[in-house]
Amino acid sequence: MDRMPSQDSKLARISRSMPIRLVVMFVALAALDLACQILGGFAVHRVPPLAQTATGLGAALLLSVLMIAAYRWLVHTLEKRAADELSSAEAARRLVQGVVVGAALFVAVYGVLFALGAVTFQGSGGLSGLGVALAIAVSSAVGEEIVFRGVVFRLLEGRLGTTLALILSAGAFGLIHAGNDGATWVSTLAIALESGVLLALAYAASRSLWLPIGLHFGWNFTEGGIFGAAVSGGKYTGLISAHLSGARAITGGAFGPEASVVALAVALSGSAFLAWHTMRKRAWRRSIWGTSS
Repeated sequence: MDRMPSQDSKLARISRSMPIRLVVMFVALAALDLACQILGGFAVHRVPPLAQTATGLGAALLLSVLMIAAYRWLVHTLEKRAADELSSAEAARRLVQGVVVGAALFVAVYGVLFALGAVTFQGSGGLSGLGVALAIAVSSAVGEEIVFRGVVFRLLEGRLGTTLALILSAGAFGLIHAGNDGATWVSTLAIALESGVLLALAYAASRSLWLPIGLHFGWNFTEGGIFGAAVSGGKYTGLISAHLSGARAITGGAFGPEASVVALAVALSGSAFLAWHTMRKRAWRRSIWGTSS
């Protein structure tokens, strides 16, 4: 007589189910990210002004360590494997690549804006805003990349293939920015097409989360910390004082240059290269939906 499957084996089968893993990992990591941000903000406002920048940077680094450790633990527990996409061996190389590319892309955005007469450089903006921009860029890059590229895109791609995972994860990424200051349906669509597509393709091309983390950081820090532009609605004081003026479609309005056609064109150019590179490596995955786990 066949034995009834044990409770442990049932739980194991459930944990191997992609939708269950996606929900569990998304909820756990998004909750940890949010909790760290809330506690970090609380800590910053409870210390003297002179210590706020250092506290913010410390909170961002702690968030990063906790998010990476939690992701690795969840992958080990639910997927029974090492999180090779966060391999320490290639962290430095991929991070540097990402930061350089992200910064270069946003410098290109401002180069085009300058050529269009939409930006006026007004000298130095000082160093006062660099710490805040650095802390927020670190926490956003690590937290959002682990949740949206490490969990949402990666798990969807494993079942639905690269194309559909790209569409769904980019759409979700755009929607989480829909409630930001200055957001409109245009900015939501722009974030989905710019960051959502570009960062997912950075993962698909490298199979490493370090590359999109670095790219995300380089883009955001250059935008807010260097040029002092609004980053997804958040206000910054940059190293360079650069005033934007002109049509909202060009400058992005209150949401910042990410909602502009210029940033969209630059990001999509980068995405086109990454898509070509991914296909050239034969790393563009097909859907296996409906097949056995």
